[in-house]
Amino acid sequence: MTDRTGGCLCGAVRYRVTGPLRQVVACHCGQCRRTSGHFAAFTACASGDLVLERNKGLRWYRSSPEASRGFCGECGASLFWAVTGGPRVSIAAGTLDGATGLRIDAHLFTADKGDYYAITDGGRQWPQDPDPDAPDYPQVPGLA
Repeated sequence: MTDRTGGCLCGAVRYRVTGPLRQVVACHCGQCRRTSGHFAAFTACASGDLVLERNKGLRWYRSSPEASRGFCGECGASLFWAVTGGPRVSIAAGTLDGATGLRIDAHLFTADKGDYYAITDGGRQWPQDPDPDAPDYPQVPGLA
């Protein structure tokens, strides 16, 4: 498997993913819509497979009691989302370099989506937040 790389708009944050990535999950919750300006599209990897190569601009914001969002303090790019102490870290799919071969597989918090768009890609949909360990939820390959 080839490592994947990515980073923010200004280059102050660069990362490498050394393990497999999950298919993309689109989150339509109010927090994601406010941090991205639209719904947020995240892939994910095992926490230990994310290597920060440059983190000069990386800042973390505690967005809820259980999770934090990583962003670049220089250019403002949204980069990561992680449950504190969780086994995976979500990565904003648009921050990956080059072609990814990934696709949107599921949509979360569809009850909160904006009224100005429709979800028409055929991905599975949950009106709220499903259990991320449920068998029908997209998983990071090899992460049990």
